Amino acid sequence: MFFKKQLFNAEQKQQIVASIQEAEKVTSGEIKVHLEPKCAKDPMTRALEVFHKLGVHKTEHKNGVLIYIAWQDKKFAIVGDSGINAVVPANFWDGTKEVMKGHFSKGEFLEGIRFAIKETGVHLAQYFPHHDDDKNELSDEISEG
Repeated sequence: MFFKKQLFNAEQKQQIVASIQEAEKVTSGEIKVHLEPKCAKDPMTRALEVFHKLGVHKTEHKNGVLIYIAWQDKKFAIVGDSGINAVVPANFWDGTKEVMKGHFSKGEFLEGIRFAIKETGVHLAQYFPHHDDDKNELSDEISEG
């Protein structure tokens, strides 16, 4: 079976970056998207590895989020840092993940990721609102493995 080498073209990647920038306007939280074709292990385990490798855990308020997608294997996970996990309910990401899954099952990867980014911003704003002195602690660019 033939698989594409990349999930998104340059224009679509820019749409994702723009979604991150828009979402971060309402929260001091930081959102990172990581894409890779394959995931040979549990996606949450792999997402945690990537989370630490990319330094998402190094934000001042411990409010970084990683949206991890292994697109060829149809696996994904959302990981929030300890500052988020300390204040949100245990099922905080469930609704977002269900909608993402629905989009992904229809092959709507761009829509699913952009939805997750927007929802992450909206949800984080409740606990970590944006302040005038907030700085962008993580690159908004997509990381790829």
